[in-house]
Amino acid sequence: MKTAAIPVFKLQLHLLSRSVARLPYFVELMKPRVMTLAVFTALVGMIAAPARLDALPAVVAVMAITAGAGAAGVLNMWCDADVDAIMTRTAMRPIPRGKVSQIEALIFGTALAICAVAALAFAANVAAAALLAGAIFFYVVVYTAWLKRYTRQNIVIGGAAGALPPVIGWVAVSGDISPEPLTLFLIIFFWTPPHFWALALNRADEYARAGIPMLPVVAGRAATTRQIMIYSMLLLPISELPWMLGFTGRVYGATTLVCGAIFVALAARLARSSAADRVAAHRLFAFSIAYLFVLFAALLIAGGANRESRILFAPSAWAASPSSQAEHRCRAIQTMCHAAITEREEV
Repeated sequence: MKTAAIPVFKLQLHLLSRSVARLPYFVELMKPRVMTLAVFTALVGMIAAPARLDALPAVVAVMAITAGAGAAGVLNMWCDADVDAIMTRTAMRPIPRGKVSQIEALIFGTALAICAVAALAFAANVAAAALLAGAIFFYVVVYTAWLKRYTRQNIVIGGAAGALPPVIGWVAVSGDISPEPLTLFLIIFFWTPPHFWALALNRADEYARAGIPMLPVVAGRAATTRQIMIYSMLLLPISELPWMLGFTGRVYGATTLVCGAIFVALAARLARSSAADRVAAHRLFAFSIAYLFVLFAALLIAGGANRESRILFAPSAWAASPSSQAEHRCRAIQTMCHAAITEREEV
């Protein structure tokens, strides 16, 4: 009996070590840096909401939203495995490299999505869980499987999925939708096209080879830079809505005005650049990531300063004084912003 048990133990040990060794690939499937931006905007929505969750439900809710964003990334890579294998920037993802099979990704992503939705319903409410489920479905089925492959407006319509996290965070705390989270939705919705098209301009040949009808592929560079300029100009007043409607203070309004002016200036420079100039598009793409983090950071800091009673939970290090609270918030924001910018093409 003991002799027979030794090979079984060795097999179990081998399978365990193999699973641990493959864990980073499953984490990579979740697009952690993209997930960071979604979770950050959701957290801002939670903090801005006129209600409060207890510490444990709040932590579970944040973890559930994180898992939901990760599940969307996994299922996106599962659905896009054929396209990822063709494009240079995605060919090293786990599925094209053979590190994770498509069926494993499907099972992992589906299980993660179900657990995330169930956990959010348990920790917060059914409405927030339904929104999370809808965002995952929209991103995977409507955008990835349909819009991305069949229409030049893919990123415009599909951007709704990426704009939902602050609404989900708000509803998780308050239980209903009001104008404030809708303004946050609109900011991300109008931010998405210029952000993504700036990346697509430098990857048009790859999208064409993969048969993906991104705007630069089907309409050309001039039409794309013109659309980027239009959306950038629309984004400026839309980003001011939280201040104009009285949801936040003048600091946010001034921050948005400055950042929006830089955004428009970079879009204008891109429109004037030549087809051989790849720097202008890359510069706008990189700034667009920082832009969204700065705007939502301004909302987070201003909301924390003006409405401390609405904060969901605070680590003990924050409780010492308002200045230490602000310092910790800023450090957290800087960390997340740096993590996102270092992965500038993980879309």
